[in-house]
Amino acid sequence: MSYPLFVKKDIDGFFGLAIDNLVQLMLIVSFCKSLCGMPDELVFGMILPGAAISILLGNLFYSWQARRLAIKTKRNDITALPYGINTVSLFAFIFFIMAPVYKDTGDPYLVWKVGMIACFLSGIIEMLGALIGGGLRRITPRAALLSTLAGIAITFISMDFAFRIFEKPIIALFPLAFILIQYFSKVRFPLGLPGGLIAIGIGTGLAWILGYMDGESIVNKNGLIHFYPPLFCGGSMIELIQSKYILQYISIIIPMGVFNVVGSLQNLESAEAAGDKFNTSSSLLTNGIGSIAASVFGSCFPTTIYIGHPGWKSIGARTGYSILNGVFIAIICLSGFVTVILKVVPLEAGIGILLWIGIVIVAQAFQETPKHHAMAVAIGLFPAIAAWGLLMVESALRSAGTTLFELGKSAFANNLAIHGMISLERGFIFTSMILASISVFLIEKKFLTACMWSLGAALLSFAGIIHAYEITPNGVLSVFGCGVASDFSVGYCSFAILFIAMHFYRRGNDEELNSSKSNNL
Repeated sequence: MSYPLFVKKDIDGFFGLAIDNLVQLMLIVSFCKSLCGMPDELVFGMILPGAAISILLGNLFYSWQARRLAIKTKRNDITALPYGINTVSLFAFIFFIMAPVYKDTGDPYLVWKVGMIACFLSGIIEMLGALIGGGLRRITPRAALLSTLAGIAITFISMDFAFRIFEKPIIALFPLAFILIQYFSKVRFPLGLPGGLIAIGIGTGLAWILGYMDGESIVNKNGLIHFYPPLFCGGSMIELIQSKYILQYISIIIPMGVFNVVGSLQNLESAEAAGDKFNTSSSLLTNGIGSIAASVFGSCFPTTIYIGHPGWKSIGARTGYSILNGVFIAIICLSGFVTVILKVVPLEAGIGILLWIGIVIVAQAFQETPKHHAMAVAIGLFPAIAAWGLLMVESALRSAGTTLFELGKSAFANNLAIHGMISLERGFIFTSMILASISVFLIEKKFLTACMWSLGAALLSFAGIIHAYEITPNGVLSVFGCGVASDFSVGYCSFAILFIAMHFYRRGNDEELNSSKSNNL
């Protein structure tokens, strides 16, 4: 069998993954400059080159990993794990660490150093996760892992891009039609052109013809386009390793690192459900190394295994799309060309590919789990929906010039259970896994195992990993400590008591039934 580095469908995969990465880079440039006061020399000269190193190395590794698996299994349909900057960590680090530090000090260089340390510590946690990741996957039902991903896919991926498509239908719907034909109908276009390439070409043409793009803005008036070599910045972190800001925000850094580990485990399970079984330890270890490499070369944002492997696989992408993405992102980060790309190609031209990815992940959660576990998958969606809903509420309030803190506790009392939404949102990736796992074991009548998961939830609540929060001027923050969400701990303990009672009740009934059968014989 032949194992080519590139196949034609890698082009579609490249465009989709590259657009996803471009969105993250756009957010980094925008947030670092507007919320953290960072000058261009920091954003383009330090942060983006650091991101380039980590994204390039990670994509090359996962491409090699997939090719190695293809040769080992004698299969030419292995798809590399997608990889890039972690979106959730990006938002968390900006809004809950870097922006508050800038507000407190007004020093963008201090903000940058604190961000680098946060990224470094996140990478350490991800590497430690490689030691326990395999065991955690073995004890967690597939429905629990996939339902969490499905919740994230349908909210933070599909809904966001669906809104963007329907916001500008004149330039976004026609390209979407080509993507849907390609992936739903499996129709081959003339000359074998990839549907994603056609969609981006047509969407870009429509945007320019109809006047949605500004030709003058392409001219780089700031002189940002030139080579920015990656520079080792580890010494800058050592200066602040014992800073009060690191200790102050460690309660955000540690949960986000754990969040990245669990998210990567879910993506590995999703890849295995799609037919590609990758080694857990080496995948998580590379994740951590990528984040550490990003930090020591100046980036503040951890990298991770991306959601979406089944979607890229269904498109037909194999290993080459990962190489193309890594090289492309590295080039535009090291040259400052990212701003020009975003001014030439409208996001609406290609985001239909990402909408498709979300659809595939949601479908997989139901298709690749036992049919009778469908209700467990469904219940696992709710925490992610709560997280997305809270993001929408906070974004709307911020646009209106206010916050939850300013509105006070009773603002939504009559029409929105905002505090229930926030409680469900805090640590939602863990809550989703726990609720789905409990549901699976209840469906299987394994009450003792359901009891153990309930006690785990009680412990996490007691420590504040899930459900505990406080509303501050800087947003909703998690609260950690003994008994910070004790009401939830009590609730989950009541789950455990009932489940253990049902275990012994059912065992007693079974013994009585078996005894009756023996007497009849």
